[in-house]
Amino acid sequence: MDRRHFLNTAAAAGLVTAVPKLTLAQEQALVEAAIKEGEVNWYTTLVVNPAVRPMVAAFEAKYPGIKVNTITGKVGDLLIRVSGELDADKLEADVYHGSTTLQAMRKRDEVARFLPDSAPTYPEAMVDPDGYWIAQEINYTGPACNTDMVSEADAPKTYEDLLNPKWKGNIAWAAAMQQSGPPGFICAVLGIMGEDKGMEFLKRLSDQDIVNVPTNQKGVLDKIAAGEYPLGLQIFSHHVLMIQEAGAPVRFLSISPAVLNTIDPLYLMKKAPNPNAGKLLINFISSPEGQRVLLAGQYNPAHPDERDPDKDYKAFTLTPNMVAEHLERWIGIYDQYFA
Repeated sequence: MDRRHFLNTAAAAGLVTAVPKLTLAQEQALVEAAIKEGEVNWYTTLVVNPAVRPMVAAFEAKYPGIKVNTITGKVGDLLIRVSGELDADKLEADVYHGSTTLQAMRKRDEVARFLPDSAPTYPEAMVDPDGYWIAQEINYTGPACNTDMVSEADAPKTYEDLLNPKWKGNIAWAAAMQQSGPPGFICAVLGIMGEDKGMEFLKRLSDQDIVNVPTNQKGVLDKIAAGEYPLGLQIFSHHVLMIQEAGAPVRFLSISPAVLNTIDPLYLMKKAPNPNAGKLLINFISSPEGQRVLLAGQYNPAHPDERDPDKDYKAFTLTPNMVAEHLERWIGIYDQYFA
């Protein structure tokens, strides 16, 4: 179905809000309301220097009357913080993102129904049909290696190559029970290979004694770059590009299909203390201008017009709805074979 027709039909049914592009008067009213609030609190796991600071600088230059307060950190840490704020009825977060956090907040009915005016220009899979989120960026995950330790000839080129005895005890991944961690890899294997072959592969992979590292994906990549492990799974492709620029001996391995591990959803908190400034920030991040900031920071923008074709991979897609429905099962498989 055509995206605009889909969104217009949904809006007519009362399912989607803020889909039509704002008129100049509406946009000006939103800006004025946001300036009255004076600030917006953005909770984000994006890497600070390549993405967060440039995004804040660009937004504040466009809207000088609004200060962006950034609260950055790991997914789990931010989720604990926001959950604590809600429990204490002292929510500070306005804008938040991430599939894992989205599911937790939706269960608590803490996500506002809001889509930015750029929503009709996005592919259908990148916008929630019920109007709760829009994709901020897309994240490819796959294996990565230390190029000083693994030659191009020896690097895995297929999933089956990961079962080579030489990798036993030499593969690491983040012990993070999120779609961007081992559960996402498990989902991709089952989706790509089918249930029976996928489960057989996972059983054989468990014999490789994969190292569960108590950190996030970037932390695992840093250890690979330092030579602690030759190979890692579930590494973000954009993180590899970031540290490659600093001279790190790492390479993303484009096993096909890669895992389009998360359509990273961006959303407004229902009880946001600065809702108008929050809407304005979401409008900006999802606009071509904001998406170009992410592209410059080596991220993969969700907006199709701002993508870099050289950074795209054939991918298996995990949607937020898949994560909500199946994450617990994937974690169960991890616990059975890899914990």
